[in-house]
Order: sequence, then structure tokens, then C-alpha cells
Amino acid sequence: MAKDNDNWEGSRITAHGSAAADGGGGVAAPAPGALEAHEPAPAEAEERIYVATQWQLIWWRFRKHKLGLIGSALLIIMYAGAVFCDFFCTMDPQERTEFLYCPPQGIQFRDENGTWVKPFVYGLDRSNEPVTLRRIYTRNPEVKYPVSFFAEGYSYKMLGLIHSSKHLIVAADAGPLFLFGTDSLGRDMWSRVLKGGSISLFVGLLGVAISFTIGSLLGGLSGYLGGVLDLVVQRLIEFLLSIPNIPLWMALSAALPRDWSPLRIYFFITLILSLQSWCNLARALRGKVLQQRGEDFVLAARLCGASQMRVLTRHIFPAVASHLIVSLTLSIPGMILGETSLSFLGLGLRPPVISWGVLLQQAQNARTIALQPWLLIPALFVIVVVLSFNFAGDGLRDAADPYAR
Repeated sequence: MAKDNDNWEGSRITAHGSAAADGGGGVAAPAPGALEAHEPAPAEAEERIYVATQWQLIWWRFRKHKLGLIGSALLIIMYAGAVFCDFFCTMDPQERTEFLYCPPQGIQFRDENGTWVKPFVYGLDRSNEPVTLRRIYTRNPEVKYPVSFFAEGYSYKMLGLIHSSKHLIVAADAGPLFLFGTDSLGRDMWSRVLKGGSISLFVGLLGVAISFTIGSLLGGLSGYLGGVLDLVVQRLIEFLLSIPNIPLWMALSAALPRDWSPLRIYFFITLILSLQSWCNLARALRGKVLQQRGEDFVLAARLCGASQMRVLTRHIFPAVASHLIVSLTLSIPGMILGETSLSFLGLGLRPPVISWGVLLQQAQNARTIALQPWLLIPALFVIVVVLSFNFAGDGLRDAADPYAR
């Protein structure tokens, strides 16, 4: 009887397997090993989540945020161009030429007959309008300057350490190669915009590093410890926030001696921008810490004998990481805009230092906007950087949110 039952069970399994193979309804069973090529089963995926570290979880969530990835890619490109700006420059940013207010010039890959040739740029003929005497530049098809890639140009120090004269694009025989046109002194705007990014972008990083450290430390300790420290920090924040930003920046910038070196002015401008930016972060972080310090995991850490600094840095700060990330990514473009505004008003960095705010000083009148609109190109870079930081910050906030599934 047991043998008959075993045969009956085996026939059921065989019949079921053949039915599954036929699909019953015409659906064939997957071939052996086919499941291995697909995503892991739900149970395996759930197990991966349970054993993954916090940074792995953040990355898995962040890579699903398309705008965050686009913003991060743009920021990587911008900062790479700022770090290696001299390599990407076509001319010395301080070199003056006879082509004043020359419009942007493109690289040609075809000749007059439409035949593909090596890259080159046409020569430029200069003339003046009979009535307004405005400079007019026309293409001279008889003069051509070959364009070379990874060629020799002016000498510079890469990262301030390595001497080099290699450049990505160089026109032969010192020919005119003005991808973004020139300014009032005939200086190449492409090279000056790249060089200005190395100042404007890193003003934001340095300023945020200072303000983020101060705001996180004072805000976290104020909310966690309370008492007299909380009272003093909150009154200090209220006092600093009651001072208008622009008049304060103008007064402090005007107080800087005019004979200071550009490097010293750069450092003090960063300190000025960091003076008030930590207050909002400290106040918001205090509220988050007050909310988290009564949670069960904080109480468990205290009962285990963890020090107050360990509880704050290893337990409370990771719980409010999403808010810290948003504040960080929004503070950097705020610093960049602050430096640009001060330099635009003539109260921040000054020539010969090159920054995006300094470059925009030439676009302060309607005549420039109407006749030389390419001088507004630095403003486009500021907009792209600010939007990229916002997109990346939004993606990081969603990825680091501890309450997200």
C-alpha cells in the first residue's frame, strides 16, 4: 500500500511538472538558470536590504532619482573644469588682444565646399560702422588657423604643483579662438569663465565647510544638552539673524583694506559669507535633535553607557542626516550667489582676481546686454550650478530619509 501511494505521489508530481512545462495554458516553464539572469527573488532582495549598510541603502535609493543623478553629473563636470581649468583654457585668461568685444567664434570642420577637413578657425577682419563706430568682425575665408588638440600653449601650474603647457584646444600661430567671445580688453571669455569657476565654486565649498561645522556643533549641542548653553546659543542666533544680510556684507567688505592681496581678500570674503549662514542650520537642527533625543534608541544608548558625544554623533546625527544633507546642498549655492552678488556690486573680489561675479560687472548696463550679450555667459553657469545642487540635494534627501521605504 505504501508503495502504491509513493507511485501515485510520483505520478502527481510528474503530471504537475509536465503541466507546468506545457504551461497548461501554453506557457512554458523557464529554462534552468534563467532565474539567475534576472533580479533576485523578493526574499533575497529583502534580505539584502536587512544586511546592507546605511551608505548602500542611500546609494540604492539615490540612483533611482533621475534628476539627482543629472545634477550630480553636472556638478562633477563643473568642478572638474574648475580644478583643471588651465588645461581647458584656450588662452591665458589675463592676455589682452586687439579683438575687443569680439563675438563668439566657432570651430569649423568643413571648408567652403562642404568637404570634411581638419578642425580650423577663420581669420577675422575688423571694421567700424560708419554711424555708431561700433566694431564689426567679419570672417576672412582666405585666412585659416588649424586647431590642435592636446597641444602646447602658455605655461601654468596644474593644481598649483605641476608645471605644464598642455591644453585641450589651441589655435596654431596664436590665431583667434574665442569660443565665448572677448571682453572690453580683448581677453578670451571662455578661459576667463573657466578660471572664474575655480574661485566661485570653491568659495561655496570653503564657506559651507565653516558654517556647516559651526551650525552642526552648536545646534546639536544646544538641542541635546539644553540649559544655559541652549539659552546662550539661541539668543546669539536671534541677534545675528536680526542684522540684514546685504548691509552687513557691504559694511564688512568695505572695511577690508584695498592694499590686501587677492588671497587674503578671498579668505575674508569666505569668512564674511559664513558669518550668518550657520544660524538657520543650527536652529533647525536643534528642533530635530529635541525631537530625537526622547526616542527609544537614544535611551538604549544611554543605558548602555554611551557618552553624550557618541550618542549625538553616532545615533542622533544619522537620524537627522536627510535634513543635514538638504541644508548642506542648499548652503553651497547660497554661498556662490553671495560671492557673485558682492563681486558684482564691487564689494567682494576685485580684479585682477577672476570670479563669475567679477566677470558680470561688465554686464551692468543695458548697452552691454543689447550689443555684447555673450558677457552674460557667467550668469548661465551660476544658474546651472545652483539648479544642479538643488537637484542633487533633493535626490540625497529622499535617499537619506530614514522614514522612506
